[in-house]
Amino acid sequence: MMKRWQAVKRLLPLLAMFALVLSGCGREDLSVLRPQGPVAQGQLDLIKLSISIMVVVMVVVFAIAAYVLVKFRRKKGQDEVPEQVEGNFKLEVIWTAIPLLLVLILAVPTIQKVFAYDQIDWNDPEAVKVEVTGHQFWWEFYYPDHDIRTAQELVIPVGKKIAFQLKTNDVLHSFWVPSLGGKRDTNTEGTVNYLTLIADNENTYIGKCAELCGASHAYMEFRVKAVDDATFDAWVNAFKQPAVLPADTELAEKFRTNCLSCHAVGDQGGPIGPSLTGIGSRETIASILLNDISGAEGSKPVKDNLVEWLMDPQAVKPGNTMPDPKDLGFSDEEIEQIAEYLANYKLDY
Repeated sequence: MMKRWQAVKRLLPLLAMFALVLSGCGREDLSVLRPQGPVAQGQLDLIKLSISIMVVVMVVVFAIAAYVLVKFRRKKGQDEVPEQVEGNFKLEVIWTAIPLLLVLILAVPTIQKVFAYDQIDWNDPEAVKVEVTGHQFWWEFYYPDHDIRTAQELVIPVGKKIAFQLKTNDVLHSFWVPSLGGKRDTNTEGTVNYLTLIADNENTYIGKCAELCGASHAYMEFRVKAVDDATFDAWVNAFKQPAVLPADTELAEKFRTNCLSCHAVGDQGGPIGPSLTGIGSRETIASILLNDISGAEGSKPVKDNLVEWLMDPQAVKPGNTMPDPKDLGFSDEEIEQIAEYLANYKLDY
């Protein structure tokens, strides 16, 4: 009984480790095992190749070990020291050559894909250019060819190269859309990085910040909507329509004076905070409050999420730089009215 308990105690750390590893497999939309573009597919192929090589090596090593344990085990009554065999030149060549060959098999496609995926397509006239800026704790997307600046939701056409230029406004962030390709850092000190991704299918993909960047790092998500060319063009046209302000003139003036000093709607406002244009059409508020248009479990009406966010931004996303609307003189009733206005600010595309 004691020996059995000792064995269980030794297995517990191993089981705990497996549980920790598997706990990261709960969200399919953040899995690299469901590639939706050529970059992600190529990276998955490398993963499969490396795992296959490791499995083959493991099987061979364990098979040899098992054979040796059985074949040369100490027999009952055997007290003499077995014959010692050293310096087998043939074996030394074999166990040096085989690992070298396996490394080459893995290295050649790895190097090919690393150089291929590191190509800078920013000057490619066929590519859709997007300047990505990481903020604590949200993502800004600027389309220079269309003069569109948005936040939290990135709309792209399927089948086209999307050339990203990545930078940060504060600390180190890391741009990552697991279904479309690997991550790329947004480095500090003015460094600009580049990345090219392609979406093969129309869908909405989840993106994350993959670099610990502060108190609300875990809440720094974004959506990537891959649409057909016609829908993308319609989105561009809808986004560039003139701003629509609240119908109540007094509330509109208060909104313009306080909110639009940082945020933008349509052609009005500032570039400091996330753009509010079409926010009623987005799947999330503040990237983590799920709107009912997303169809996700636990989602709520857009207005309810806006009210929750505006009533106490720090409770929703600690450490963000959004001022409390109450400190700007907005009453609870006015916050409800602003939430109603923004919930109905949708893009028709």
